[in-house]
Amino acid sequence: MKPICFIGARGGSKGVPRKNIRPINGKPLIAYTIESALDSGLFGSVIVSTDDDEIARISRKYGAETPFKRPKKLANGKIDFAPVLVHGIKKLQDLRFKFNTLVLRDCTVPFISKNDMKNSINVLYRKKVNAVFGLYKQHLNPYFNILEINKRGHLELSKKLSSRPKSRQESPPVYQMNGLFTYDVASFMKYQKIILPKTVLYEIPIQNGIMIDTEIEFKIVEILIKNNLIKN
Repeated sequence: MKPICFIGARGGSKGVPRKNIRPINGKPLIAYTIESALDSGLFGSVIVSTDDDEIARISRKYGAETPFKRPKKLANGKIDFAPVLVHGIKKLQDLRFKFNTLVLRDCTVPFISKNDMKNSINVLYRKKVNAVFGLYKQHLNPYFNILEINKRGHLELSKKLSSRPKSRQESPPVYQMNGLFTYDVASFMKYQKIILPKTVLYEIPIQNGIMIDTEIEFKIVEILIKNNLIKN
């Protein structure tokens, strides 16, 4: 029984309007994620959950399936993604899709590789955990160089130790959540939240985890692709 790849893409993105289907180097952003999932050969189906007819049409053009439409109440920027995933899993089960493992991909993180997906699935099976997150080590660190404003309106470190580390390298490692989440479906449906009790790390290369959420990030990635500095 092959896993399902599940891609969420609502139509009402605010930071960059229509970002999920915005062309990047001549191809809609969502196409990169769909094609990498299909080309991996790991999945029984690649599913796109969307409320938007144009996104659904483009997704099908690049080989994904859109067997249901996401309700508008699950397609606004204020809702957590867990209910979206619960809705999608229930719809797929009602439609007789057979799967016990699901890989959630974010189409704003298009350069996740076959090895990233394959290895995260293998870790899930080998360690018998609830979920595996593909993350990269973050150089911005709340113990060293991430600040927040306290109740008095003053800056302070987001996380404090008995003494501040002398360098980022001496700080406790932290990891960036981005676009690769591998779930045991029964465990996810039991808890119905993104971070499950037994969630473990699979570390991916930082270049694979580049997230595209702003205008400047679109421009940076286009430059990287055109100069063969990242896999297209």
